[in-house]
Amino acid sequence: MMGKEYYKDGSLILLNIAVGLGTFIQVLDTSIANVAIPYIAGNLSVSPDQGTWVITSFSASNAVVLPLTGWLSDYFGRVRLFVWSVLLFSLTSFLCGLSQSLTMLVVLRVIQGAVAGSLIPLSQSLIMISNPPEKKGSALGFWAMIVIVAPILGPIIGGYLTDQYSWPWIFYINVPIGLFSALVTWHLLKDRESEIVRNPIDWVGLILLSIGVGSLQIMLDKGKDLDWFESNLIIALTVISAISFTYFAIWTYFQKYPIVDFSFFKNRNFAFGTIAITFGYLIYFGSTVTVPLWLQTQQDYTAYWAGLAVAPIGLIPFFLSTTVGKYMSKIDLRILASSSFFLFSLGFFYQASFTTQVDLRTIMFARFLQGFGVAIFFLPLVQLSLGEIPKARYASATGLFNFVRILVGSGFGTSLSIQLWSRLATFHHERIAESLSPYKNKVMQFYENLGNYNPDFIPSVVTRVVEEQVEQQAYMLSTNDVSWLGAWMFIFMIPLIFLCKRVKPPTETSVAH
Repeated sequence: MMGKEYYKDGSLILLNIAVGLGTFIQVLDTSIANVAIPYIAGNLSVSPDQGTWVITSFSASNAVVLPLTGWLSDYFGRVRLFVWSVLLFSLTSFLCGLSQSLTMLVVLRVIQGAVAGSLIPLSQSLIMISNPPEKKGSALGFWAMIVIVAPILGPIIGGYLTDQYSWPWIFYINVPIGLFSALVTWHLLKDRESEIVRNPIDWVGLILLSIGVGSLQIMLDKGKDLDWFESNLIIALTVISAISFTYFAIWTYFQKYPIVDFSFFKNRNFAFGTIAITFGYLIYFGSTVTVPLWLQTQQDYTAYWAGLAVAPIGLIPFFLSTTVGKYMSKIDLRILASSSFFLFSLGFFYQASFTTQVDLRTIMFARFLQGFGVAIFFLPLVQLSLGEIPKARYASATGLFNFVRILVGSGFGTSLSIQLWSRLATFHHERIAESLSPYKNKVMQFYENLGNYNPDFIPSVVTRVVEEQVEQQAYMLSTNDVSWLGAWMFIFMIPLIFLCKRVKPPTETSVAH
């Protein structure tokens, strides 16, 4: 009845928009900073690789809080927790824009990710309880469409604000949207708070999980700078992370109120579905970081044009998300998910054929092709993974599902993608440089031709020009290798999907993005 009451006076539409926007700014922040990393790094006097901490710090802390969503919503109430999460997210966004150093920005991003950790599952829950049964599917489709818009607009908005104003504005933009979302949601739902249940929290498990995630994330981010396991710090962080995760798994097994309930992995669909969406998200999100970096650092694109180049991946999902949500119950979800992986692979194979002469239209077309895979990627895999979970345990399963997806796919995936991209570029640079030995006839002839063409050429200038060309080609080959690897990973994961049992999507359970 609550949903019908809202719908009659138009408040239900306003509520769905407000709740969707609360999640919109959180998802937006996972992509809006991607194109601004070189600017942030330059302004704060750090390398672009170090600048990626701005992304990974947010994802890591966000993932740690996700499993706590059930406990937090019981302890504070769903409505109150959502409103305060959005308000605190807006405040930390404003403070991020005021940062004067990378350390300050990363610390604030950690806090920002933590306060936003509950927004995705909470927004799903609020939409489900606020809409009448006959409107749930449409409401969730509308919510999914709003959330899908965020990765599309993120690189474009981030690039435009960075180019035309300055990088702090990629954080300031969250403030008015967040205030609108919080105020409208509180006004409409303040009298419809959920029941307060205050179970004890497993502080030991939370500390072990935080130490494990934090140590692993720092190890991945600092590995390249410290020459990996030649550094005692990297070795120590690896050991600390391994011990923390081991003790966390053992400790959690014996707890009455565990932070993470690993028993869900006994369900075949949950286990294989979570693995599939996590690695798929890792490849997909990794490309949203490496491609803009390549365009800006090697192809002389501005942040705005780099964002515009990668944005078409979201066009197809934007138009098809509600249709997929409405009709996917009529098709085997395994076929939809495997079709998504196949379409993804085609897009990545096409992207792996780029050269340094590639134009903007070709880049946009490759991302457009990948968008067909995105359109049928998230919703079918979520329902395939969670379709057999009892409603009473759905919130806990969703928390674990999103915890693994965001922690591995987004947080660690960003670090791993950047490291792989950089190391492959180093490998190709060395191989190309070897072929340019001055003792080879073709190389000597090349330099002689330059001298004959313009006797005023300074050898050091020629050497520098050649070095720039070698570096550009090395990063081009590295970008192609990463795309090629992603394409084959999607192909190899298709059989994994068919290890799941066929599931009919429920009509009144939430979906996750």
